[in-house]
Amino acid sequence: MNNEHGYVSVHRSHGISTIEFFHPQSNSLPGKILQGLAEAIHNEGINADVKTIILRSAGEKVFCAGASFEELVAIKTETEGEQFFSGFAHVINAMRKAPQIIIARIQGKCVGGGVGLAAAADYAIATSGADVKLSELAVGIGPFVVGPAVERKIELSAFSQLAIDASNWRPAEWAKQKGLYAELHAEIEGMDESIHRLATFLSQSSVDAMKELKHIFWHGTEHWDELLYKRAAISGKLVLSEQTKHFIEQFKNKRK
Repeated sequence: MNNEHGYVSVHRSHGISTIEFFHPQSNSLPGKILQGLAEAIHNEGINADVKTIILRSAGEKVFCAGASFEELVAIKTETEGEQFFSGFAHVINAMRKAPQIIIARIQGKCVGGGVGLAAAADYAIATSGADVKLSELAVGIGPFVVGPAVERKIELSAFSQLAIDASNWRPAEWAKQKGLYAELHAEIEGMDESIHRLATFLSQSSVDAMKELKHIFWHGTEHWDELLYKRAAISGKLVLSEQTKHFIEQFKNKRK
């Protein structure tokens, strides 16, 4: 996939694998990007030379704008809808199953699926401009697939606030207080220094110990192999409604 249509790239150095994604529409997530992310995370997860993984997006402004509205509007059947939203399930499950600690670099705002990526990481380091919003209800669906990951990280009360007030941004400080972010930095440079420090430490730590920690962190999520795909079917059905199509077109026009 060329830069015009986005990309997923992998760079390895000294036991640290950096997975970067990009899409020209504010790092949104069309199916190809989701597929590329899931495959990259899975492949790095089974690579014995990889001691830790950094997940990041390109650019300085927006970490991830969530689902691609162009692809949402093009969905014509429940099967197509389920297939699209299953892309998020593939990524979250790949992050969950990877034995390495995954650090998320959150340099800017997170919307929808972007919040899900931050939540599915084991340790998220962000800038003070990394505000969050679960906008799904505002377009007639809901954060069904990413919901379990977000709820696991920030608990039900905070998740429900995000899911219900779908048009309102929550500041990065709120996200840190709720546990979505482990650290906040005023500048990108400070964030990157902290990520480098932590990734280097993890790359020199006991692989077996980190693997056992990961098992503990994700205890009780074994049923997600089934749950997330059931949630994808719910979204796939709802996205077909005329009201949802209308809402998505309105959001697309706002982005232009």
